[in-house]
Amino acid sequence: MIVLFTDFGVRDPYVGQMKARLAEHAPTQLVVDLLHEVPDFNPHAGAHLLAALASGFPSGSVFLAVVDPGVGTPRDAVVVMAGGRWFVGPDNGLLSVVAARHADTRTWRITWLPETLSPTFHGRDLFAPIAADIAHGEFSTDKLIPIDKLNVEFDAGDLARVIYIDHYGNAWTGVRGVPQDAHVSAAGERFRHGESFGFAGKGEGLWLNNSVGLLELAVNRGSAAAVFGLKVGDPVQVQRLN
Repeated sequence: MIVLFTDFGVRDPYVGQMKARLAEHAPTQLVVDLLHEVPDFNPHAGAHLLAALASGFPSGSVFLAVVDPGVGTPRDAVVVMAGGRWFVGPDNGLLSVVAARHADTRTWRITWLPETLSPTFHGRDLFAPIAADIAHGEFSTDKLIPIDKLNVEFDAGDLARVIYIDHYGNAWTGVRGVPQDAHVSAAGERFRHGESFGFAGKGEGLWLNNSVGLLELAVNRGSAAAVFGLKVGDPVQVQRLN
């Protein structure tokens, strides 16, 4: 299984072009579109999203992760194995949180270059063929060299900021496993806890631990982003009482 995680969006041709390259190199592999709306140019937010979402996929899955504002520059291209899953992408911090949270992590630098490499589209020309190789069991040691660590490493602890806003306007944060009695505030507002959206009145705000274990700010049948003016990068205050 190859899992796509990008900031490409779905209006442009980039996802289709990358899938065409995967079909060329790994035609029998299932390709899953996990997320193409990672906050633009934001590997820091993407790193925490990827770490939270990856655990929902089986061992052996290959994540093709591309949030790469430095594409075409001398930044490295890497492969990470962590938690029994594979991750292929840029060495810009995007893969660093998932790498830091697993004891079995191994890392490689991609040394191979294709005959044709667009300086603006390494996702298609460089990362996709490597991900395809790994997915169908061809880990090419002539294309990769082991490295001790990634060049860019973000703090792998919780990130008390909004890292993603879904199309409902729910604001995901990088904070994990918050107890029900915690005090949660953002944008000058104190949010009360609810197990799910329906535990608040229509139009009322609440916080909850979402389906991937992250603290989420929401409005029942409304948009927390619109009601409270929340955006990616906004800080969130979490006071744990125990």
